[in-house]
Amino acid sequence: MGIAVLWWCSLSVRLVFACLLCASAGKQCQIQNEMADCSHLKLTQIPSDLPNNITGLDISHNQLRQLGPANLTKYSQLVYLNAGYNTISKLQPELCQNVPLLQVLKLEHNQLYKLPDRVFASCTNLTELNLAYNNIYIKNDPFKSLENLSILDLSHNSLKSANLGLQQQLKNLRELILEKNQITELKKEDFCFLSNTSLDSLHLSSNPLKEFHTGCLHEIGNLFGLILNNVELGENRTRKLCTELSNTAIKNLSLSHVRLSFIGNSTFQGLQRTNLTVLNLSQNSLSVIEDDSFQWLSSLEYLNLKDNNIHLSSRLFYGLSNLRHLNLINSLTGKIEDYSFHWLYNLEYLIMDNNNFPGITANMFTGLNNLKYLSLCNCNINLQKITNKTFSSLANSSLQILNLTKTRISTMESGAFSSLEHLKILDLGVNEISQELRGPEFKGLKNIQVIYLSYNKNVILRSDSFIFIPSLRKLMLRKAGCSNLAISPSPFHPLQNLTLLDISNNNIANIKEDLFQGLHKLDILDLQHNNLARLWKHANPDGPVLFLKDLPNLQILNLKSNGLDEIPVQVFKGLFQLKHLDLGSNNLNLLPAALFDDQTSLKSLNLQKNLITAVEEKVFGPPLKNLRILEMDSNPFDCTCESIAWFADWLNVTQAYIPGLQSQYICNTPPKYHGSLVLHFDSSACKDSAPFRLLFMISTTTVVLLIFIVLIIHFEGWRIAFYWNISVNRILGFKELDRQPEEFDYDAYIIHARQDKNWVSKNLVSLEKNKHFPLRFCSEERDFEAGISELEATIDSIKRSRKIIFIVTEHLLQDPWCKNFKVYLARHQAIEQSRDSIILIFLQDIQDYKLYHALHLRRGMFRSCCILNWPAQKERVSAFRQQLVMALKSHSKVH
Repeated sequence: MGIAVLWWCSLSVRLVFACLLCASAGKQCQIQNEMADCSHLKLTQIPSDLPNNITGLDISHNQLRQLGPANLTKYSQLVYLNAGYNTISKLQPELCQNVPLLQVLKLEHNQLYKLPDRVFASCTNLTELNLAYNNIYIKNDPFKSLENLSILDLSHNSLKSANLGLQQQLKNLRELILEKNQITELKKEDFCFLSNTSLDSLHLSSNPLKEFHTGCLHEIGNLFGLILNNVELGENRTRKLCTELSNTAIKNLSLSHVRLSFIGNSTFQGLQRTNLTVLNLSQNSLSVIEDDSFQWLSSLEYLNLKDNNIHLSSRLFYGLSNLRHLNLINSLTGKIEDYSFHWLYNLEYLIMDNNNFPGITANMFTGLNNLKYLSLCNCNINLQKITNKTFSSLANSSLQILNLTKTRISTMESGAFSSLEHLKILDLGVNEISQELRGPEFKGLKNIQVIYLSYNKNVILRSDSFIFIPSLRKLMLRKAGCSNLAISPSPFHPLQNLTLLDISNNNIANIKEDLFQGLHKLDILDLQHNNLARLWKHANPDGPVLFLKDLPNLQILNLKSNGLDEIPVQVFKGLFQLKHLDLGSNNLNLLPAALFDDQTSLKSLNLQKNLITAVEEKVFGPPLKNLRILEMDSNPFDCTCESIAWFADWLNVTQAYIPGLQSQYICNTPPKYHGSLVLHFDSSACKDSAPFRLLFMISTTTVVLLIFIVLIIHFEGWRIAFYWNISVNRILGFKELDRQPEEFDYDAYIIHARQDKNWVSKNLVSLEKNKHFPLRFCSEERDFEAGISELEATIDSIKRSRKIIFIVTEHLLQDPWCKNFKVYLARHQAIEQSRDSIILIFLQDIQDYKLYHALHLRRGMFRSCCILNWPAQKERVSAFRQQLVMALKSHSKVH
């Protein structure tokens, strides 16, 4: 029975172990640039299947219990090893024997207690060792062989002493971190092991230090930096510490949060024989600093008094002649005495944020001749109105940056900053300014480059608001209440050097086309959150307002949230340098082709949260060529071949970064694709129909063209023929073929009824006056000789005429003389001479059977050019006469 129980227990253990292995195998290490990341995989040992040539291995946040040399045999090229956040409780000797190149070893957050003497004997190349958050007890010299170590972190280890060795060692150590331990005193021999070391930084913060033994810090070869934050020192221990630091190489001393509420004029006397350059006294609830307390710190360059409660007297900073940086954030109380800073004639940076004092007096900043940066952000100093005297004490300074954010300024008088001629950056943001800027407010700012006026109440601009600051390069007016910019000339015209302009969040609805005229250097223009929709509508009374046309160097344009639902095709013309365009959160749907033709250099395009349904190549082809970032999510895409096929193909091959591609690019229509990703749209069917679409377009075009030609010929064919004949005849002239030897006296003999006499006289005989083609007709009334019978004269005239013209009307068909004699004679002569000499002119619509019954003639007996119809339309009379001339001049021989 006992054997069976043991067997089942063994089987259970094996199954649990197998499950752990399966769970581990479910996730694999990530290999990149010879670095293996095996963190957070619940590993119980170092993987053995990693590449041999890896130089970095991260096995942190796992379940390792040991870190033996045998596990690292395969990875002899390791330079970096992170085994932190495991449960390693013991390190084996000769840890680095198989990784001799190791430089960084991290073992923080483990369960280490004791370090064997030779545990790091092979780690001669180690430069950084992190043993923080363990429970290490130091005995003998575990770090003796680490000659190249520069950083050693033993913080949070419950060490009771700072002594880490019995012999001189760690000669290249630069940073020793011993904070958050249980060190209560610093003995003289504690740092003997560092007697040949130049330590840049010694961290002893958050230790319960009570005593500094004489000479305790002198045992260190050179100590340049000491950090003792969050240690209960008080004034007495601080004085003792300064005494111990006397005649050392200390340069950086941090005493933040050490309960130093009082500083006497001898507190820092021990630092007189040092070259201390940095002193941090922040978060000490300092309330009293005696005059001349800093007189011993003549080399000090940086002083941090942040988060205290001190009063600035006229001799507080006496002796700090080399101070360059003074931090007084949230540290002042009461009035600041005049000339308090005049000892600091080398001060360059003065930060006085979050303070409360009555105001700026006439001589408050006197003596700060080298000051470059002054910040009064969020100060309650009764600065509602800035006059020309407010900063007069800085008249001799070289101030370049002035921060007046959140100081409750409401107005600026003329010449308010006239004392600051060297100023380059002026921050007036987040105030309560409500006034019309007339121009003199900024008079005297000869070198100003940046003005921040954003987030004010009501900044009203005029044409001359910035007339005195032509050097300005950046102007921020976001949410400043300057909604009326439809003024001429533009308030920005004097700013020819402007490179950045922010007038967003101002509810601007009306501007003029020349608002940005002349700003040829403008790189960035921010117009988001305004109301510019009407300006680009074609229905606008004066047409679309093209206010971007004079910005050839614009690179960043923000038009987000302007209610735009229409964009003119020429609005972005000429913006060849545009790199970033934001049109997000508008109401855009159909964009005109060629809109982005000039934006081939575009790097990022934002069209998210619009009403775009189609993304076609003719619109988006040019801007998407070199695009790196595209934001077009949250649009109701129409997933059809015409609207989205090209875009879907582009999305599948582009290298651009597209946020939300796998979740936010969703089809809205048709129902077949509703809710599916644009990325999954199948465009293969669109490509198969391409040849048929082309064939349809060609056939449709051909049919339409033929119909057009037929209609033209039907309605205007006579005109085309008329002009064609005129052109040909004038260029080539007439040529009669196979002309008979005999000469004719007349071009034509006219046979007509007596009722048609007037028509003949008016429309035919008048042609004899044609200068280009002279004609001669035989007229009975004019050309018959007297004394000859009408019969003989008719026969003779027909023989002497080349052509015979029949004027066919109902009267002709009923005229017995014409019908029985003249027509018969003309027909007989044409047959006898084998000549095609008869021309029929129909003045009326005579049916062919009537013509044959009366005259024995048919239309089919004559050439088409010899059958003419008198036109009903007057405009066609010229064409009729041209046809008659052509018929008269044509050859008469029958082939």
